[in-house]
Amino acid sequence: MIRSLLSKLSQPDPSPLGDDDARLAIAALLVRLARSDHAYGATEIAEITRILSHRYGLTPDAAATLRQNAEKLEADAPDTVRFTNAVKDGVPLDDRIAVIEAAWSVVLADGVRTMEEDALMRMIPRFLGITDLQSNEARLRASRVINGGAD
Repeated sequence: MIRSLLSKLSQPDPSPLGDDDARLAIAALLVRLARSDHAYGATEIAEITRILSHRYGLTPDAAATLRQNAEKLEADAPDTVRFTNAVKDGVPLDDRIAVIEAAWSVVLADGVRTMEEDALMRMIPRFLGITDLQSNEARLRASRVINGGAD
């Protein structure tokens, strides 16, 4: 599955992703974001696993397996532009907004926003066809979840 998706992502004009490939690509995008600051820790790993479990209705073990596969994919995946373009072409707008909210949850999970994470969070929404306003609204929703409903 990982090799197949890597092959698709490496094509000059990748075909739209199927559901399983889109799920793996989204998970890998979250991993890429979490790894961007070279501090991929337990809090971010747990947050990605929680997001995958909630988003796809997976058991914690199945979500952890998806995350582990995403870690492998992310390590070998092409540049972020090609990666996000494949997600954009294969995932409806409402789901892409949910992906940005999930991405913000990963960034905010450890309580530290680094320059690397901020740089990717300026780039990823744009590549996914998400406006700055939509991204900011997603950040606020993610912040409320991370902070237990408090603003």
